[in-house]
Amino acid sequence: MTLDIASDTTFFISAFTALFSIVNPVSGVMSFISLTAHMSEADKTYVAKRSAVIGCAVAIVFAVLGELILKFFDITADSLRIAGGILLFLVAIDMLFARTSRESITKEEISDASHRENISIFPMAMPMLTGPGAITTIILYTTEKSVGLKLFVILAILFTFLITFLIFRFSDYFTKAVGMTGMMVMTRLMGLFLGAIAITFITNGIKGIFVLP
Repeated sequence: MTLDIASDTTFFISAFTALFSIVNPVSGVMSFISLTAHMSEADKTYVAKRSAVIGCAVAIVFAVLGELILKFFDITADSLRIAGGILLFLVAIDMLFARTSRESITKEEISDASHRENISIFPMAMPMLTGPGAITTIILYTTEKSVGLKLFVILAILFTFLITFLIFRFSDYFTKAVGMTGMMVMTRLMGLFLGAIAITFITNGIKGIFVLP
């Protein structure tokens, strides 16, 4: 396996940017604060850690088994690129307009979660962090890739959820330091990047299906 540092680094940055944008802990921190408002600091830390670990584990499972899942359902990579690209573009639009994306979690799910004793699995880990958009992104970045590039995707997943844990763990300090305006600006920037990545997925999928080699 030949190591191309420049292209591998570019691939890692692309994967990390896409994953971090779709997981979007900057926006999710407000839901975390709301759902853990009644908890002690120790319980908040426990929920933050467990949510990040479970979300990360689910993401890695799809990174490893994603290609097998496509083969099982007889789905081509190009078809998923188009469908996944459309989904990610819709999420990106919600982020650009600072709306809560129904792809990750609905208002009804947030309301139901407020009555649950353990929120770390639902709705925090799934679907808030590792929802359909994140799973689709992971599969797209690992399908038809070498083992080395798949390891870069797993590394991007680990970095994404490490940062997610830190943002949730220090959510009070984060919101005070960044502020609501700062979080909205960051969310819109991530939405812009995610929209561009989504368009790339869609165009590559269309080329793969309709353009002859």
